[in-house]
Order: sequence, then structure tokens, then C-alpha cells
Amino acid sequence: MSLKVSGTKIVDEDGKEVILRGAGLGGWMNMENFITGYPGCEFQIREALADAIGQEKSDFFFDKFLEYFFMEPDAKFFRSLGLNCIRIPFNYHHFEDDMNPRVLKESGFKHLDRVIELCAQHEIYTILDLHTAPGGQNTGWHSDHGGHLANFWVHKDFQDRTIWLWEQLAAHYKGNKWIAGYNPLNEPTDSDPKHARVVAFYHRIYTAIRSIDPDHIIFFDGNTWAQDFTHFGDAYKVWENTSYSIHDYSPFGFPAAHEKYVGNAEQRERMQKTYERKREWMDERGLCVWNGEWGPVYARRQYDGEKTDEVNEVRLHVLKDQLGMYGKDRLSWSIWLYKDIGFQGMVYVSSSTPYMTLLRSFLAKKQRLAVDSWGTDDTAVKHIYAPLIDHILEEVPPENRAIYPHPEYRLPDRVALLSRNILVSEFMVKEWAAHFKGMEETELDEIAKSFRFEGCEKRERLNEILTESAREFQQ
Repeated sequence: MSLKVSGTKIVDEDGKEVILRGAGLGGWMNMENFITGYPGCEFQIREALADAIGQEKSDFFFDKFLEYFFMEPDAKFFRSLGLNCIRIPFNYHHFEDDMNPRVLKESGFKHLDRVIELCAQHEIYTILDLHTAPGGQNTGWHSDHGGHLANFWVHKDFQDRTIWLWEQLAAHYKGNKWIAGYNPLNEPTDSDPKHARVVAFYHRIYTAIRSIDPDHIIFFDGNTWAQDFTHFGDAYKVWENTSYSIHDYSPFGFPAAHEKYVGNAEQRERMQKTYERKREWMDERGLCVWNGEWGPVYARRQYDGEKTDEVNEVRLHVLKDQLGMYGKDRLSWSIWLYKDIGFQGMVYVSSSTPYMTLLRSFLAKKQRLAVDSWGTDDTAVKHIYAPLIDHILEEVPPENRAIYPHPEYRLPDRVALLSRNILVSEFMVKEWAAHFKGMEETELDEIAKSFRFEGCEKRERLNEILTESAREFQQ
């Protein structure tokens, strides 16, 4: 029997509480630029690589990447830390082509089934997370639509296709007890002032899934990057066996933090209040909360030099204090993320591997130009964009500066999104792909092997802290 929600808790078939502690497998079946080192969006680099080396070799490379990214040693290591759940983000492109909608690509199950089964063998639950939906359910690069508008909310057919996809997934995974549940839509940004469209869609997706799979937990993200449930009203009354997902990133854990975190009472209180605000709607109604994403980013010696250890000590301090809050509430959580090329992962690809060696100069350029939006440090290029920001501030009256999901004070983020994260990064896509020109399959295989567990280094202190917390949860 699958896990289920009982009041504020997740329980097993005997009614015993199960606290899910784990990580997201980000950058795998939904690739993200800061995780694996490419510019722009996944669909752009897949097209560019096919142009550079041919479709057959490109397909071979990405298939081997998916194979090596998570294998038996990864599952074994993860479970050895005392962690018991992996959230698996995936991209709808694996299951459906935009020019051939509603025709299921069975190949999409190849690696997803493999990893779910690997995790089950090591008693690791999985949560299936649709990170990228047709049209883009949010304005981020990780929605893989290449723009700055969440068109999912204004084109009904995008929503209909997503319903169809979850019907296929529910039919395929119904009865699998090691799947903890389904996370139907990652970080929606429905700009409707009353959040009416996201709630209406949740009603539809709930009904569609439940008509096929009555047993698995459904995890619903709040609106505006899984932070806001204020307009969900009484919708929960018809949603059985459902948990509600917040994403609790602390600004203290990122380069743009406006002050250094020292863990004093005032800073901890601020962090606590932000966390409590996100879960307030659930707590008032006695509902189950899951923290689907959280965690700081880390300095890297090749970019941050002698400051690296000091910065990372501060970031780990933030992490420990967050875990302290979660522990008091016996909260289930999924840290972001398990594996990457060195910015946030519990394990990360070694700088000596073929992939990192091949792209070393390009990655340094990408870092300097701040073309990724996640945790970026724009120090080297801030002076270039400052005149544009000043120009907008001068010409646009204050009442018009807030464009959802960016409040007025985050106007510079919107400028960065359009000018750097979309425009400049777009010009770098072919440059990334050109590194692979002339390679045969044997060489492409060696590049992809860089992502194997054996080619990775461990972020030891982070993993120790997570293990310590997992032990506390078990007591």
C-alpha cells in the first residue's frame, strides 16, 4: 500500500508516521543551466547540439547523460546518509512532442522507470514532479519555454495536454508503493489577482488523477513559486490524501543577500516568520505541509578564491538553522539538489573530468557574464546594465514598476531576466554546442561519463549535516 496523508502527517499502511527527508534530482530529466553548465533552456541546447554533431549523436549523448547521472552507486550513497526520498523533476518533452501532441512517447519511461526502481531497491521513496509543462507554468528558465511569460495560464490547450499527460503517468504508476506521490505542477505563477486559474486547474488535475489512481498522495505547490496559498480558500475540502508544498529558500543563503548571516536572534526570527507565513494557510486548517525545495548555494574556489571557505561556512550556518526550524515541526523536506557541477549539489562533477575540462573556459565566461539567473553574482557586469535600470526608473512611474511575479523592488531582476538570462544567453547556445563538434560516440560517451557518481566529489559537511538531521527525525 502507498503512503497516505493523515491529518498533518504522512503515514504508512500501518498508520505510522513517515517523515520524508531527501533531495531533488534536478538537472536530470529536466536539465537546468546552472546545474549542468549550458546557457539558456534545455530545448535550445538540444537543438544546437543536433545542429553541431547530428541528431543521432546528439540523442546518443543525452541518453548516456541520463544513464550516468543516476545509477546504483548514487542510490546506495543517498540511502547511506539516512535519507529516504528523492523528488524527480521531469520535462513534458520526454513524453510528448509539441508538433505531435497527445501522442505518448514510451521512451520517456526508460530512465524514469529505471531510477524509480533503483530507489525502491534501496528503500527510497520517489515523488514525481512535472517541472516543465506545455507553454510554461511559470516565468523561469526551468519551464523550458524560452520566454518570460507563463502562457500555460492563458491557453487552455496547454492545460488540457498536461491533464492528458498526468492521466498517462497515473495509469503507468498506479499501485507502485515506492512512489510517495505526484507533484503535478512545479512553482506555478498564475498572475490572476485571485489565483483563480491555478485553483481551477488543481481541481481538474485532481479529478483526472483520482479517476485513475485513488491511492497516491498529490502534492500541490502554492502559487508564485510555491509560496502563496492565500487565495486557495476552501478548495482543500474536496482534495483527499493531499499535501501542500512550500519552497523555502532563504535569501541569506545566496550571493545577493543584503547582509551577512550570523544567526543572531533577529535574523533567525525573520527566517522563522517567512517560513511560517508560507505555511500559514495549511496550519490554520490542519493540513499536511511538505517543503519541496530549499537550501543555499555555495561558493566555488575557481570563481570565489580565498573567500570560498568563509562564504560556505555562513551558508551551512543558514542551512543548519533552517533544519532546526523544520525539525521542530517534524517537516518532510526535499533539499535542492542532489547532483550538479559544483554550485548547490550534495555531490558534484569533479573539475578533472572530461566534461569540466572541455568546458572550463566557457563556464568561467558564463559565470563572469552572469547569464544564469539562479544565485547569480553580477559583479563583473553590473555596470553594463545599471544605465538601463536607471533609464526605466526615470521613465516609468512607481505605480507601473511592479509586473507579476516581480514586485517593484525586484525590477532589476526583470531587467536581468530579459537582457541577460534570455538575450545574452541565447547568443551563447551555439558556442556551448561547438565544443562537441567532430566527436564520435566513444568520445561523447566519455564526456557523459563525467556525471557518474565515481566522477563526482562529495560536499562532505553538507552531507554530514543532512545525516545528523535525518537521525534526529528518527528519534
